[in-house]
Amino acid sequence: MKTSPFSLDKWLRFFTNWEAMAEGFTRTLVIALLSLTLALAVGVVLGILSSSNNKALRRAVRCYVELFQNIPLVIQIYFFYYVLPYAGVVMDQFAIGVLGVGLYTGAYISEVVRTGIQSIPTGQMEAAKSQGFTYVQAMRLIILPQAFRLILPPLTNQAVNLIKNTSVLAIIAGGDLMYQADSLAASKLFYGPAYVTTGLLYFILCFPLSTMARKLEQRMHRKAAAPVAVSKKAPAQTLAAPQTQMGGI
Repeated sequence: MKTSPFSLDKWLRFFTNWEAMAEGFTRTLVIALLSLTLALAVGVVLGILSSSNNKALRRAVRCYVELFQNIPLVIQIYFFYYVLPYAGVVMDQFAIGVLGVGLYTGAYISEVVRTGIQSIPTGQMEAAKSQGFTYVQAMRLIILPQAFRLILPPLTNQAVNLIKNTSVLAIIAGGDLMYQADSLAASKLFYGPAYVTTGLLYFILCFPLSTMARKLEQRMHRKAAAPVAVSKKAPAQTLAAPQTQMGGI
């Protein structure tokens, strides 16, 4: 007689192996945090470069974005794990996870940043330059702070996608949460408990972020719909106020 994959006995025996799941959860969390840091750094830099007036830089960024967005992440992970060693580049599964997921997500974040920057009126940059700001100063002090408020909701959604994408590391025995679930399911036949618990743990990581993204987006829509009060005491020549519309995002 076959035993149910959700039988009480399997749940009890599964929780005696909680150390493996805890280790996988911790590893997934660390990889996600480091990958997100890398993705933000890559995305912000490429987003700024793709908004510049230099055509060569814009084309180079476009090549990067198209390459990483149009090749499945699983193939990119296989490339880092199986192909790069032939070129003398050998990395462990942890490094591959951080680099692979970070570079992949960075391509998407760069598009979010580019759209946010381009949603700021061009008069902002022109006014900044007329006041003596360099391009870098204007971008750092004027454009990016305004764009950040516009792109925060989609950035949060990208963080959610990044966490879920770490599960592909199971294919190279990355020691992540999904790998530990697969190992327990295959070795001890804990299919039901392992995958249900794994799904709940991913939910615990992703749900707060997705909820925050939804609330931020709703708040921005309310601000965009609210009437703007114009002060009679405002100076005649100032930089334009930060825009609250979503633009192309």
